[in-house]
Amino acid sequence: MARKIVGLGGTFRLGSSSERLVRSVLSACEALGAETHMFDGPALAALPHFNPESPQRTPEQIALVNAVRQADALVIGTPGYHGGLSGLVKNAIDLLEDTRTDARVYWDGMPVGLIVSAAGWQAGGVTLGALRGIVHAMRGWPTPVGLAINSIEQKPFGPDGALVDDGIAAQVTLMARQIMSFSLENIPA
Repeated sequence: MARKIVGLGGTFRLGSSSERLVRSVLSACEALGAETHMFDGPALAALPHFNPESPQRTPEQIALVNAVRQADALVIGTPGYHGGLSGLVKNAIDLLEDTRTDARVYWDGMPVGLIVSAAGWQAGGVTLGALRGIVHAMRGWPTPVGLAINSIEQKPFGPDGALVDDGIAAQVTLMARQIMSFSLENIPA
């Protein structure tokens, strides 16, 4: 059976570097036999602010929560804004509080690949660390490989949008392999 991998991330700008990096990992997972679904920046922007006091959910919120409920693994990408993740990505993660009473609570046992694209090295490292903490709080397993890209000094994509940096491409492939191998070993408790 094909593994189901959900990606979420990006900015208000369609085709941001964080979104394209998540899509690159999803594509590498597809090459390894996975089925993938992407919630990009514009999809995340369509989500209302998470309100735990209100049980009402929009169709967009329901789609994200249901996709994660069916997922074997996640890939999360965010810009590094002032040393933290974006509000778009954080709001989507907060919405996944709706899985707290599921048989698989939150992301219990799920591998989660993490990607940060920041305009500097410090914001990338700090934001990647923050994401790892969030994944642990959500009971997930961050993959050993995490990507922190300096979008000022590194140019991962060519003019046609293809991944052209060999080092980053190798990390994308390694992350996909880790996601796939760890999700195959994921046995519900």
